[in-house]
Amino acid sequence: MGSINTTDFVQVVKENQGIINSICRLYYSDDEDIKDARQDIILQLWKSFPTFRGDSKISTWIYSIALNTVIAKVKTERKNKTNEPLLDSHLNGETSFVCADDDIQQLLFVVNRLEATDKAIMILHFEGYSNKEIAETLKLTATNISTRMNRIKTKLKETFKTNCNGL
Repeated sequence: MGSINTTDFVQVVKENQGIINSICRLYYSDDEDIKDARQDIILQLWKSFPTFRGDSKISTWIYSIALNTVIAKVKTERKNKTNEPLLDSHLNGETSFVCADDDIQQLLFVVNRLEATDKAIMILHFEGYSNKEIAETLKLTATNISTRMNRIKTKLKETFKTNCNGL
C-alpha cells in the first residue's frame, strides 16, 4: 500500500463534502451526531483512499464508503439502545406522518422513516444510480436491490394511501 497524498485527499473531501453532509443529515438530526458521523465517514475515506483505483467515479466511491459507514453506525446504535426504536431516534424531530402540500416533502418524510439500508437504496435511486450501481455501492446483489426497491415502492404507496386518504 502506498502513502496517502494528503493534499489530494483533502481536495477530494472538499469537492464531495455535500455528499457527506447530506448523508449525515439524512440519518441524524442532532448536530453532535452529525459531526460524529461526518468524522467517522472521513476516517473511513482516509483508510480506504490508498485503495481507490478509479474503477468508478469518485462520488460513487464516496457514497459507498459514507453510506456503509453510517448504516453500520446506526445498526450499532440500535443494538446499544434496544428499547428505542431505530426510526424514531433519527427522524429529525418528526414523529407522525404529515400530508404536506409538497409531494417531495411527503416523500422525504416517508423515506426518512425507512430502515437504514432501504433509505440508502432510495438515496442512491434519487441520485440516478442504476440498480446495478446501487448493488455495487452497497455491496449487495442487483436482485436484492430490485426486490427491495419493489418492497419500498409498495410500502411508500401504502403509506401515502393510508395517511393521505388516497390523495
